[in-house]
Amino acid sequence: MKSTRFLMAILLTSQMATFAQQKETVGMSPWGSDDQIGALNLMSDVSRGKVLSQIISSKVYDLSVTYFVGMPSFDALGDPGYQYWLTHTPHGTVVDNPNGLGETMNHKVSYTGDAISMYTHMGTHIDALNHFGLDGKIWNGFTPEEHLGDKGWKKAGAETIPPIISRGVLIDVKASKGRLPKNYRITAHDLKDALRRQRTRLEPGDIVIIRTGQAQFYQDADHYLDNYPGISLDAVKWLVEDKGIMLLGSDNLSFEAFPPEKEDNWVPVHTYLLAERGVMFIEQMYLEELAQDMVYEFAFIAASLKLKGASGSPLRPLAIPINTK
Repeated sequence: MKSTRFLMAILLTSQMATFAQQKETVGMSPWGSDDQIGALNLMSDVSRGKVLSQIISSKVYDLSVTYFVGMPSFDALGDPGYQYWLTHTPHGTVVDNPNGLGETMNHKVSYTGDAISMYTHMGTHIDALNHFGLDGKIWNGFTPEEHLGDKGWKKAGAETIPPIISRGVLIDVKASKGRLPKNYRITAHDLKDALRRQRTRLEPGDIVIIRTGQAQFYQDADHYLDNYPGISLDAVKWLVEDKGIMLLGSDNLSFEAFPPEKEDNWVPVHTYLLAERGVMFIEQMYLEELAQDMVYEFAFIAASLKLKGASGSPLRPLAIPINTK
């Protein structure tokens, strides 16, 4: 797997782009000392109602990928891949008679059961605010000494993430720039160019989804994982600080590009968004149909599994076109 080389590139490369080393500090929430969802507080009944009232189509775009054995996964640090197995089969039930009802019943009523095992950051998923921190703290100053037990975080876990309904905007960088080079770092200038090409404007509280084109290779794990392009620190700062974006997403494995932009932080985009700004993001989305139909503005509707204490959770995001006038 190329993931080993990927990890070595992160940790050992001597050709990292070096940013001026600015102080990175965990953010304290403007929504209070117990806030666990950060920028998702920007949603309200009013904002949800507004975007739902703008829906003009019955067509629904599924922005999630399929889970399968051998799917792309960030396993470079030893996290488990996706595993699936059958716990009951129609023929096996006849042979084993696990329900004690006998061969006749089990021939008549076929029974299939199954189970999965997986890393929570696989497939289309959302990163919770406890996923990455800085200097021993996560968003809003929560610490592992006080808030992390044997069964997960007591704060900012995936179970706190509310159902998400907001205006979504696709920024199709792939269409604007063509095929992106390996490890390409998308800039704020790239995003502005793509928005101009699409004639799309961002609004505070939007959910911004960035297409790199990497989802085209999702069925081929080696290709999908190989030196993929991603967003830059400059670009996410423009989106969050200048445009007031509430949530981000992309179609690549880890949102940002590698090698990292800082010598003293191997995931500076992750820590900036999650730890400093309280902005969650979605990884490994499927954006090809949305891009093909040039649907740039839509009602974004999604909900994650309520995995208590977890640092991330699978997500099934949907996009429904809205009136853009």
